[in-house]
Amino acid sequence: MPELLSGDRMQYGTQYRTGVRRAALAMATVSAAALFMTACQPGDDGAGSGSSPSRPPAEPAASSGAPSAGTSTPPSGKASPGGAGSPSAPSTPAAAKACGVSDLEASMRQAEDRPDGTGTGAAVVRFTNTSAVPCTVQGHPTVAGAGNGSPDKNHPLAVTPSGAASKVLLAPGGKAWTKLTFVQVQGEADGYCESGSTPVTYPTLVVGLPGAGSHQVALDDGVLAECDDTVTVTAVSATEPS
Repeated sequence: MPELLSGDRMQYGTQYRTGVRRAALAMATVSAAALFMTACQPGDDGAGSGSSPSRPPAEPAASSGAPSAGTSTPPSGKASPGGAGSPSAPSTPAAAKACGVSDLEASMRQAEDRPDGTGTGAAVVRFTNTSAVPCTVQGHPTVAGAGNGSPDKNHPLAVTPSGAASKVLLAPGGKAWTKLTFVQVQGEADGYCESGSTPVTYPTLVVGLPGAGSHQVALDDGVLAECDDTVTVTAVSATEPS
């Protein structure tokens, strides 16, 4: 390399420093541009080039108000099976106790369908469960005339049973009926019996229900008149006879 003179050395040094500064400036400009472009890349959260894009947190699904799958909600106003409010009353005659004498109230009316004649002919006796629990009745009642309305002077009548007997379940307030059909008195005034016997009248009857005691009943419209001390009796039933 040829030796430079002092003037040439000064010129060369100035040019060399100027070139170095230009090169450094150019490199700084390129680095700044590169940083700017990197900062503008989509999804950059400032944590580096390998970070995931930022997303807003997912909103919770709106509640529909319906119970989740696998749950069971009882209908409104009804208790779940086995819970409070479940019915405890017997649902079949076999599950209920027999009615006692104090469980029943008896009444009597004249039947609409009765034999021709001037006597009572037929009567319907109704038994009502006045207790707070269900109970059952069954069978053909016994019938006796109460002389002068006194049960201790009862005069039993011969009973002819009619129909098959089965248990009748009476809920509290429930009713069962039996029909009594007598040998009818004929004629006017005191009347007569076709058999030749003398007609008999009773102000009250005593009706005995198997297992449920005896119950004294009377008609609202007169006394009972019959012949031959005989009565046909139906088994107690949940169906009211006419």
